Amino acid sequence: MKKIPFFKMNGSGNDFIIINNRDGVVEENIDLSVTDFVVRVCKRALSIGADGLILIEKDDECNFRWRFFNNDGTEVEMCGNGSRCAARFAYLNNLAPINMKFRTIAGIIEAKITGIKTVKVQLTPPKDFREKIELDGIDMEASFINTGVPHVVYIVDNLDNINIKEIGSKTRYHSYFAPDGTNANFCKIMNRNNIRIRTYERGVEGETLACGTGATASALIAMMKGFVDSPVNVHTQSGNILKIYVEANLGNIENVFLEGDATLTYIGTMTEEAWNY
Repeated sequence: MKKIPFFKMNGSGNDFIIINNRDGVVEENIDLSVTDFVVRVCKRALSIGADGLILIEKDDECNFRWRFFNNDGTEVEMCGNGSRCAARFAYLNNLAPINMKFRTIAGIIEAKITGIKTVKVQLTPPKDFREKIELDGIDMEASFINTGVPHVVYIVDNLDNINIKEIGSKTRYHSYFAPDGTNANFCKIMNRNNIRIRTYERGVEGETLACGTGATASALIAMMKGFVDSPVNVHTQSGNILKIYVEANLGNIENVFLEGDATLTYIGTMTEEAWNY
């Protein structure tokens, strides 16, 4: 029977299957496409279940390269919570030192192990900031920024009364963001250093307990609007707090860091029945 070792990890409730694919163990064992493999093993109840899957692979310049997939099989540029989990995975498996670099589609990410299960990552520079966006069919003013992946941020007064599924889906598939779509974040300002967010994630197609790049986007938008100061504590739906640090010079953002938990839930070995069903 074919088998593939894996770690199950989560960052603030955002959960991932992580596989050391430096020797091509996935391609050697599966008899279907990588996309179909991801969809099947990420399906809850029928298999392991996860918000996404990460393959750790060799790189000539960095400590490793990753391939990140949402649970619908789409390969995307970046994931803040996933990046912390990937860094801790590499450290625990002696693939990288405490300070490391790894390659993503969005660019090279620097990471540092800062505690027993905490990791701080330097994200790629944010880009494409836009504000005062009016979207047909949505009665809220939107702002947009790309923090490795595209994010819309709505500043709201009451997070509990928002229909995340409906408005998030309308935003994600709105023609304004075609063809790639966007993630949607709903942000409440608590005070000068604290915000609370809820996120609808593209690829997952629903609300997740946390989103690292979404937390970063929300903190940056709130900062640009003058509501908060760095560092910003982002309170996620999981109850965990992500910390965003921003270094700026003359109003220009130079460096953005995301720090938070990266929890090892369990270590396992999946059999071919995990993807052949």
